[in-house]
Parts: sequence; structure tokens; C-alpha cells
Amino acid sequence: MNYVYIENLGCAKNQVDAEVMLALLTESGRWAHTENPEQADLILVNTCGFIESAREESITALLSLRSSFPDAKVMMTGCLSERYAELIAEDLFEADGFFGNRDLSGVLQAADAVMAQQRAVDLPKTYRELSVDRDHRFSFPGSTYLKLSEGCSHRCRYCAIPLIRGDLRSKAVSDVVKEFRLALDRGIYEVNLVAQDLAAFGTESGPSRFLELLEKLLALDGEFRIRMLYIHPDYFPMELANLANTEEKLLPYFDIPLQHASADVLRGMGRKGDADAYLSLIDTIRSRCADSVIRSTFMVGFPGEGEREFDELMRFAEAAQLDWAGVFAYSREEGTPAYGDRKAGEHRKLLRVFEERSNRLRELVTGISESRLDRWVGRSMDILIEEVIAQEDLAIGRGFPQAPEVDGSVVVRGAGLSAGTVVPCNIVKRNGIDLEAVPQEGQDD
Repeated sequence: MNYVYIENLGCAKNQVDAEVMLALLTESGRWAHTENPEQADLILVNTCGFIESAREESITALLSLRSSFPDAKVMMTGCLSERYAELIAEDLFEADGFFGNRDLSGVLQAADAVMAQQRAVDLPKTYRELSVDRDHRFSFPGSTYLKLSEGCSHRCRYCAIPLIRGDLRSKAVSDVVKEFRLALDRGIYEVNLVAQDLAAFGTESGPSRFLELLEKLLALDGEFRIRMLYIHPDYFPMELANLANTEEKLLPYFDIPLQHASADVLRGMGRKGDADAYLSLIDTIRSRCADSVIRSTFMVGFPGEGEREFDELMRFAEAAQLDWAGVFAYSREEGTPAYGDRKAGEHRKLLRVFEERSNRLRELVTGISESRLDRWVGRSMDILIEEVIAQEDLAIGRGFPQAPEVDGSVVVRGAGLSAGTVVPCNIVKRNGIDLEAVPQEGQDD
């Protein structure tokens, strides 16, 4: 029996891929999972290749693991491997092999080759959708990600996803329902639906089938909650706000990556919206679903953004009062349509300006998030316990306003709490971007 350790990097969709690869390896009977890299015969570094900083993190992680565990084989998997393995394989001799992400069913063969001293670059050109029972998940107990589709056909001009993962390919509705049931059978409470754009589900062959899918999932028996992550603002189906307002199992949490507010910048990005359209979208969601929580991301420094356009973005953020917002600087990605919009030298000279703008916007939206959190103080909320602090009557969890890993947490003060359980609590305080809660009477025993 060989042992495999997976160092997972990047987004939630990458995490699903890591869990699928692990399931395929362990189902073979020849591999067992270890959470200790020192025990591993094979280390998979499941990389991100989306932007430059993520690629640097991925390479650093691989080099560190290679140095720390010289007796193990180290194989690069994931988006960086898919996008650049053929270019970097010769120079990155620290990696014993490379495996792409277009057909994960080949991971067993790739692992066997590496263990047999064959330094392969295995990048299948054809796609294959898999529905696998993931018996090990890298999420906290009680929560999981479920990927509805692969790739994207929107063609935002800055985005490398089509280069890495290709055009949109949605799973069959029946396969998604099957995966969902398997998650519930394993005691999962919170299922986070992920895709580049959930609302695009099924659109490669006709109209969107996302609402149809949601209705089938919501009709399943069991005590669970569904969180929706990543819905393109230009294609947001307003029926979602109505559905989240009436269906208890559908969390009123909307992750809508707006990216900017200036119409000129958005057109350069290949997007349709503007500040007025996006404010109208936000207002409509809130009018239809009073307890809605809205998260977004903003990209600073895209070609065409000057001080005037950035000021428009700042004014928009102030007016929108989003519950959560991530801020990041534009990464000039080779192969994307926007790559030639600005020369490399000019881009480097502007990086300090982009950093300063990012800090200004980040400070603004963080303050807004803190203010928005105050509305939950004094209210009751079900908290999914993620981690219990040893030897203290204290645990860390999340309520419905908080998505895994990207938003704040809830500190729960009480005895006898267990990870993976859902505890009705009273929210008593806000600490920065975190909330503090106590179990309701009779819940802390």
C-alpha cells in the first residue's frame, strides 16, 4: 500500500478536483490517504494557474515540499500543470511528473508512472465529466463544494479560465442530483454549489437549467442548506431572489462578481453592466429578499482605468453597501484577449498605483462589511460548527451570511460543542468582521 498526500491550492473548483483524484486513487485499493506529508510516498501539489501570484504560490509550495520530503515523489496537478507543464517541465526538475485537469480519470495511471520512475507530462486533450463519491473532503466538517459545470463561454477579456478549462460543459442534472444525495448520505449540511457562473448551467445546449436544477435539489428529503457561489451579474436570474426568500433550504447569499462599476472599464473587460445597472440589481435583490447577503469582487487596474474611473468605482462601493467584497489588482495574463491592451513595461510601472488603489478600496469595503454585520447582533442564527478549540468552551463556526474561507466567522462560546453540528445561537456581539454568539438555552449540553 502506498500513501498519497495532497497539497491543495486555488479555488473551490480546484478543491473538488483534488477530492475526486483522491477518491479515484483510494478506490483502486493501491493507495491510502495520509494527512502527514512525511508519511507520503507520493505528494500531489494541486496547483492554481489563474493569475501570476497564484502561480508563484504554487511553485513555491512544490519546491518547499520537494525540499522537505526528498524521499517522496512529487507530482504537479491542477491548473498550472494544465496550462504550463509543457513549458516548465524541462526546467522544473523538482517535479517528478505533471498531470492536467481535463480528464481526472487518468490520475491513477499518472501516479503509477511517477512511482515507476517515469517522468511523464500527462495532459489529456479530451474532457471527461466524472461523478464520484468523494469519501474525503478538504472542507471543514458538515460542508462541501459541488461543482455543476466546467469551463466558461462568457469570454471576459481578462480571464484565463477558457484557456485552462475550455468552454462551458455542464453536468447532467441527474448526475448533480446523485452527487448531492451522496453528500447528504455522508452527513453534509451545507452544500456550496460552484461553477464559473451557476446561472449558465446548461446553456451550452439551450436555455439555462439552473432554476430547474435548484428545484430538484430543494425537493430532496433531509436537513440541509444550499449556498450559491458565483453568478455572473449580466445574466442574474431575478427569480433566485424570490426563491431564496421563500425556500428555507436555499440560503439568501448571492456571490456576484461585478469586477468594476465604470461602463468604459467594463466594456474593455467584455462585460455589459454599469454602476446604475448593478445598483438596480442589488436593490431588486434586497427588495425581494430582505435578509439577503451580497458578496462581490472588484478588479483594480484594468486597462482604461484612470483616477476618474477608479473614483466611480469607489462611489459605487459606497452606494452599494455590499456585505462582503474582495479586492485584487488586474493580472496581465498571456493568451487572454486583454493581454495586448497594455505593454509589460507600462504595466510594471503602474503596479504601485494599483496597489495604492486596492488598499483604498479594500479599506472602504472592509468598513462597510463591519457596519453591515451589526444588523445581525441581537438576532438568532443557526451556526455550523467548524472547529472546537481544545480545552476551552469555545468553537469557531459560520452562519448563513458567511461563505467558507472567504468571509468572517462566528465565535461560539459554549460547552459540549462538536464540529460538523448545527447549533441554534443568539448573536451577541461583533468583533471586526467576525460575530460572537452563545447557544440558545438548552443547546449547550
